Amino acid sequence: MSNKVEVQVRQIRLTDRIEEYVSKKAGNLDHYLPSIEEARVELAHYKAARDANDRNVAQITVFGKGFTLRSEERSDEALAAFDKALDNLQRQIERYKGKKYNNRGDGRSAAEVAEDIIDEETGELSPLFAKRKKFTLYPMMEDEAIIQMRNLGHDNFFVFYNAETSKINVLYRRRNGSYGLIEPELG
Repeated sequence: MSNKVEVQVRQIRLTDRIEEYVSKKAGNLDHYLPSIEEARVELAHYKAARDANDRNVAQITVFGKGFTLRSEERSDEALAAFDKALDNLQRQIERYKGKKYNNRGDGRSAAEVAEDIIDEETGELSPLFAKRKKFTLYPMMEDEAIIQMRNLGHDNFFVFYNAETSKINVLYRRRNGSYGLIEPELG
């Protein structure tokens, strides 16, 4: 364990057992990415949360030279939330390592990286985007977009043409189960 671990709590009593567990697990993050210098863990309990499963929140933030990674999860118990946040952070670290070590974190631009993507069979330059998707937008109201989003099984977001504003909008689901709407404007 070479990285420093700082544990903060809000509305929770920090016992030796909790502090030891959190410090040990967060201290081992440098096994996944050796350049992690510091980890901050914040455990909080919110009595006013609507759902009992969202009352305990764990945030883990790791700092290293040139990067900061953060994860936040909620659960009915503080250590369960911490474990979920730790798993999420480990996935982020793996993605970061993939970007870093696959010639993307070396300061080159996307165009320079694209030059290295050559199809071995044809010898031609492969496209930077692996997939492009086109679909027809039909004008609909916001409540229709919510229904369409549910029917299609899109859990995170849905792009639609707003009939009221005559603009393209993005409908998205928030953590608490409600919906948000992005209304882009040209700058």
